[in-house]
Parts: sequence; structure tokens; C-alpha cells
Amino acid sequence: MFPMHAHAGEGGATLFKNPQCGCCSAYADHLRQSGYKVKEVPTEQMSLIKKSYGISDDMASCHTTLIDGYVIEGHVPINIVDKFLSENPEVTGIFLPGMPMGSPGMGIEKEEPFQVYSYDLNEGDKAISLYAVE
Repeated sequence: MFPMHAHAGEGGATLFKNPQCGCCSAYADHLRQSGYKVKEVPTEQMSLIKKSYGISDDMASCHTTLIDGYVIEGHVPINIVDKFLSENPEVTGIFLPGMPMGSPGMGIEKEEPFQVYSYDLNEGDKAISLYAVE
């Protein structure tokens, strides 16, 4: 139903979100302020979208973003997104699980370091590893 590596095009992002979620739009604004063209796609089918991109419940946040063929799950800070995209790794994407306070779009001051993970669906079993701590 959803392509594994959907290309939004260079500098473009597609952000899937629940129609009622305000922090998802705040994250889209965070991307826009960093120069990305963002298409917001409100949908009631978030669980299907997440499943199609290999996002399990323990990896999930409220929105799923596609940028340049990669999955960016959750409120990942833009400096980590940019670093990840510049490296062009052979993985499916990165994720920041949950909705950590102080992460982009979550407003409140940061309470603890963010742990961002990379994952790859092409390893047979899903391979997950720590990508960055901020």
C-alpha cells in the first residue's frame, strides 16, 4: 500500500499524522524553518502506515515522516535528521520513540537526553542500533 522507500524529493518531506495532533504540525513547522518543503498528510490510518514502514509500537511516535527515501519516525531534532541524510546510510530510517518533552514540536524544556535509533528492514529481522544521543 505504501512504498518502502518513498522519495519526497531533495528538500521535501511527507509527514503522515493523525488529523487531531497539534504537535505533529509543530514538528512540520520545525522542518520548514530548517528549509524543508513539508506536505502534511492527515490520516486515520497511522497504524497501517507505521506497519508498512516497519515501525513497531516500541519505536512509534505520533507521526511518520518520509524524506529522501528514508523514514524519520517522531520528533527527531533537525541536526540529527540533517546529519543522517548527509551520511546516506544503507538503512530504512531513524526514530525517536514516544513524545519526549523538549523535543521539536513538544514545546516544553528538555528533561533528558534524546536517544535516536536507526533501523533496517533489509537485514531479514529488523536490525536496530543506537544512532545518536543528544
